[in-house]
Amino acid sequence: MRNRYLDLLRAVAIVRVVVYHSTGWVALTIAFPAMTVMFALAGSLMAASIDRCGPLAVERRLRRLLPSLWAMSAIAVPAMLFTGLAWDWKILYWAFPIQDPPANGWGSMALGATWYLRDFLWFVLLSPLVLPVFRRFPKLSVAVPYAALAVITFFGLTPHAIVRDMALYGGAWLLGFAHHDGMLRRIPRRRLIGLAAGLATLGAAWIATHPGLRGYDLNDIPLGNALWSAAFVLIALGFAPAATAARPGRLVTILNARALTIYLWHVPIIVAVTKIGEAHGLPVRGAVGIGWRFVVIVALVSLAVLLFGWVEDFAAGRVPVLVPGGRPRRPAEAPVSPAIPPAPEKRRAAVGETVRT
Repeated sequence: MRNRYLDLLRAVAIVRVVVYHSTGWVALTIAFPAMTVMFALAGSLMAASIDRCGPLAVERRLRRLLPSLWAMSAIAVPAMLFTGLAWDWKILYWAFPIQDPPANGWGSMALGATWYLRDFLWFVLLSPLVLPVFRRFPKLSVAVPYAALAVITFFGLTPHAIVRDMALYGGAWLLGFAHHDGMLRRIPRRRLIGLAAGLATLGAAWIATHPGLRGYDLNDIPLGNALWSAAFVLIALGFAPAATAARPGRLVTILNARALTIYLWHVPIIVAVTKIGEAHGLPVRGAVGIGWRFVVIVALVSLAVLLFGWVEDFAAGRVPVLVPGGRPRRPAEAPVSPAIPPAPEKRRAAVGETVRT
């Protein structure tokens, strides 16, 4: 059964990601830590899939995830090869990105957001092993990623990007497990609020005293990001209403059904629009620059959704449509034939029989 509230959270998260990448507004990372929310929601859905399908849930999730990447790769990889990318076996990572796939100069900038799919893929692959451990040792399991991130931060370690991101977002994925299992709902409200307030306070203190290259952008402050985002997720999912079959709004439906397409295509579009604007001497910063770029970006992302969004329908086993969320068609009713009166002789006979009775 669909949970309209979770659909709304995911829709807000994907919109926030696009707006942030289009504008660079640092405050958005604090107001709504979208990536952490997306990993938490995905963790909850993954736990539900494992409960329904067992290990086959991995195959189901990969089937939902990879086709949209393949559709983009079919365009991006030949374009990069044509513009100087060396042919290498690592190009196969564009089909199954357990590592960052290779990219040339412009590709590294335009396609850099694929790190999310890399991390998502690893979380999906590990979930059947991690979920039983989590259910046996829930508190310890949730604490491990945050403790690992603290060690990385305090000792100045530089692990592989996958290891770093497992520590940064692993806690959110496990909080998604906790949401699915109803653990967050069972925490007394005062204790839940107190825990969230404590994490938020620690996170805010670290953020304030350890600004990054872009100031207080959480993307540059991993430990502060993890603590602040954990507090946000605890409140957002701890107070989530139960699943409901209520039909969500059309826009929420579209954003959920096309979230992966929007995520994959919005960064290349932003980079292209910005580069073209700079090449033609147009303002790309300030109110005017952000304003015209955002309008063009939204229009082009909408076009990308129309052109490639149907792949998500195909991957999910749905009937492909240009714009999802329309009202299902009612089956055509058979035409009603007018009643044909009996012949006069039969009508009289019937009347006669009735009288005899």
